[in-house]
Amino acid sequence: MSDERERADVAMTTTTGFDESVLNDALRRAVRAPSVHNSQPWRWHIRPHGVDLYTDATRRLPRTDPEGRDQVMSCGAALHHLLVALADAGQGARVRRLPDPDRPFHLATIEPAPDVDVDIDAGLVDAIDRRRTDRRPFRAWPVPPESTGELAAIADRFGVGLAVVTDPRTRHQLFRAIEEAGRTQDADPAYVAELAAWSGRAHGARDGVPADRAPTPGGIPGRMPMRAFPGEAPPVPVTGEPESAALLLLSTATDSPLQWLRAGEVTSAVLLTATRIGLAGSPLTQALEVGGTRTFVRDHVTGGAHPQMLLRLGWPQGESLPPTPRRPLEDVVTPT
Repeated sequence: MSDERERADVAMTTTTGFDESVLNDALRRAVRAPSVHNSQPWRWHIRPHGVDLYTDATRRLPRTDPEGRDQVMSCGAALHHLLVALADAGQGARVRRLPDPDRPFHLATIEPAPDVDVDIDAGLVDAIDRRRTDRRPFRAWPVPPESTGELAAIADRFGVGLAVVTDPRTRHQLFRAIEEAGRTQDADPAYVAELAAWSGRAHGARDGVPADRAPTPGGIPGRMPMRAFPGEAPPVPVTGEPESAALLLLSTATDSPLQWLRAGEVTSAVLLTATRIGLAGSPLTQALEVGGTRTFVRDHVTGGAHPQMLLRLGWPQGESLPPTPRRPLEDVVTPT
């Protein structure tokens, strides 16, 4: 163990109600969660009887995420990762979401509980370390309906809608919405500057999108439009076959920070379960970041429900990607 990690563990060794080693390990897994542009926009505060989750205002992406929705969903994914890791250790947790209406940046308070929530699958813990955001073309093999059915059932348990978009006309509508949102964003110099600041990162960077995680350029038959991150994608075998990806659209009945947080938790549960199945995934959120196209998706695709996340899932090709970087735990955890 490095001296820095030892200092971080000592700093977090306090009376939280949780076993300190269990909590430390759970926090290390929590920060492996996916986040918008790998911005890692969370802060954890250790307190005498638990741990609090906050958004980090310094990591807001105002042009990509003007409402702060993606930031809250990113934190929701980290919250779910934490609960999975605690459950793997046999530790139950009671979660109070948005506990203080006057402090919307305080997203959750997590305290020990005698039993593990039945909706938290402790068996997903191994998938935390294996999950990657994979923007490479997927194989031509279709995702079995029993797999997407399992993912939809998970969302149901969390109270979030999950539509598996198979209708060709609806998929085309989403294709056009992503293209239109991309044109709108690319015409905004502030957005272009923000994207450049958070992507194309060199080896050794602790946050942002690495240069080697850019999507494969050019048109791939069957692939939805991808955000044009700067960088160079790793090579993949050229088969000439079209991509076969499942599109999963998460939505909620209302549109509030609480629902954003829950959608983030479901995003984590879906991606980790997909990883356990052997699938890879990446978000396609551009159409939901621009007001006009998000409204179009709400009115024409989700039937009035508020779209929160669009996920692309498929069978990966090429070698497993290395993990994306994360900030050290001492940068995101504040001890009592």
